[in-house]
Amino acid sequence: MDTEAIKSALGGGLLSFPVTPFDGAGDFVAEPYRQHIEWLSSFDASVLFAAGGTGEMFSLRPAEVPLIVRAAKEASGNVPIVAGCGWGTAVSVDLARQVESAGADGILLLPHYLIDAPQEGLYAHVKAVCNATGLGITVYNRDNSVLQPETLARLAEECPNLVGFKDGTGDMALVRRITATLGDRLTYVGGMPTAELFAEAYLGAGFTTYSSAVFNFVPALAQEFYGALRAGRREVCERILNEFFFPFMDLRGRKPGYAVSAIKAGVRQQGFAVGSVRPPLTDLSGEEEEMLQDLIRPWRKAA
Repeated sequence: MDTEAIKSALGGGLLSFPVTPFDGAGDFVAEPYRQHIEWLSSFDASVLFAAGGTGEMFSLRPAEVPLIVRAAKEASGNVPIVAGCGWGTAVSVDLARQVESAGADGILLLPHYLIDAPQEGLYAHVKAVCNATGLGITVYNRDNSVLQPETLARLAEECPNLVGFKDGTGDMALVRRITATLGDRLTYVGGMPTAELFAEAYLGAGFTTYSSAVFNFVPALAQEFYGALRAGRREVCERILNEFFFPFMDLRGRKPGYAVSAIKAGVRQQGFAVGSVRPPLTDLSGEEEEMLQDLIRPWRKAA
């Protein structure tokens, strides 16, 4: 997929990050992944992200990522697959080439590993990955990797395959400066955990869409909320926030890492054999699993 096509797809509707299934030994298993991807693809996602944050990229072996991307491509039909890419610059460059060979339609460059870096270092990191592949690349502002508007503008001028910007900082002053500076040069994607809670604010800042983690297990509900948001039906959004997202936020906030663990539990409860999360994350307790089950009961499998 050329860079303009993936840029358009990123801004064309709701996005999501499928969880990565593991067996009892903690190894990636492709068949449940394909089944889950096929199901999600039937709910009209505009892009699916393989081996992204909700897909536990942070705990994957680099060699597993191309396998996951290939399995996603096999199952996604016409839905584009954007591959997660990250760690340090050298690994990110290698991985960008590998996922391109595996059939990815684009790349999401997640924050580099561990250390803070100055803007010149972030510029060099992103440019090296852009230069390594012909795929369209979306950068992800979050945690220790926060590009400032001037750095992002420089990259946008020098890297024609830089097509998207995703924000997970929640710094609305910064993201508004970025959208005002870059205009329509990039597609803008909301990336806060449980993005629906912040979606209205990001829409006002010039973003057109966001990545929905709950799309993993209640895709119809996620699409209903997104449609109501884009149509300005605030009463529908507020009803869904009160009935589902606020209680889910309370459950998600019980332990660090539950932003991923709760999503994977929801996918299991919808009948997909995706297994447990990998350490250092932990699964929900039995009591918390029951709480989640009660929450999603109205949207089971028709979801």
